[in-house]
Amino acid sequence: MREKLPDFPWDALAPYSEIARQHPDGAIDLSQGTPVDATPQLIQTALKESSDSPRYPVTAGTKELQNAIRNWALNHLGASGDFDVLPVIGSKELVAWLPTLLQSQKVIYPEIAYPTYLVGALLAQSEPIAVGIDAADWPSADFAWVNTPSNPTGRVHSESELRATISWARQNSATLVCDECYIDFGDSVAPTSLLKYTDGDNSNILVVHSLSKRSSMAGYRGAFLIGDPKLISEIREIRKHAGMMVPLPIQNAMVAALSDETHVVEQRNRYNARRAALSPSLAAAGFKIEESAAGLYIWCTRSEDCWKSVEWLANLGIVATPGSFYGDRGASHIRIAMTATDAQINEAAQRIKEAI
Repeated sequence: MREKLPDFPWDALAPYSEIARQHPDGAIDLSQGTPVDATPQLIQTALKESSDSPRYPVTAGTKELQNAIRNWALNHLGASGDFDVLPVIGSKELVAWLPTLLQSQKVIYPEIAYPTYLVGALLAQSEPIAVGIDAADWPSADFAWVNTPSNPTGRVHSESELRATISWARQNSATLVCDECYIDFGDSVAPTSLLKYTDGDNSNILVVHSLSKRSSMAGYRGAFLIGDPKLISEIREIRKHAGMMVPLPIQNAMVAALSDETHVVEQRNRYNARRAALSPSLAAAGFKIEESAAGLYIWCTRSEDCWKSVEWLANLGIVATPGSFYGDRGASHIRIAMTATDAQINEAAQRIKEAI
């Protein structure tokens, strides 16, 4: 199995990180989507208050967590009809293992995408099929990933595009899973959930949400599934057998996170302000900013090999991610993360200006 998996992409970035570290004022790492802002205090408090936790947690999640996810789905996502919920140990493990859990044979995923969609298909020994946005052009398959807002591009699917994916799923009797982990971070476009457009029929439909970015909880590993009760029941039973359960203190921290939107608005404003601070310098340096309507990233290009752009920034002490990590269509792009402090973002902007 290991020989079928691609090399871990970020290992290839190590030489450029080393170049950046040689900068006299130090490296600014904008290659990783890992939060740097403090976890909100109410979440830290909930974790601390749950630290005495001698019993095993339940895979389905506590009633309090289930209710918190349900209410959030109704009030925040516009969910309707019959649906169930399931907490998971961060969204990445779910993305990597869901095709295996569902015994999928053909897995559709976006042609510019988070690498774990492909890895999940390979782990399941499924046929991976990279596709464009328009579901009318998709081939038949039994499983499909949609990602909105997109990592890496920040593109947001329209209502018509999301409804087209639902139509495709109905026509093919396929499982449709929408990764919506960046839904709270709209900038020029406000993202909406796939669940808003199911018209109350959630059969064969799931959405994935994570608190890692929304609530600066990446170290907690808290995420959840919402959707088709039959599918979630099947997934839950397998995960019970495998001992795949979210620790109880994390479950209680997730309840606290979902109870508050103020910290989410504050975090969204931080990321959008950082994008606004860095974008003009990149544009002045010849980078064309594309998509980048939501999420944590700037997706841009100078119409050159992405590694050449990565090297140019590395010589300024800035580490960016080559677009080739996300598929062949990204070979001339780079992804720049807003997961750095305000001071670091401003310093990166200044270095780029001075290099022009």
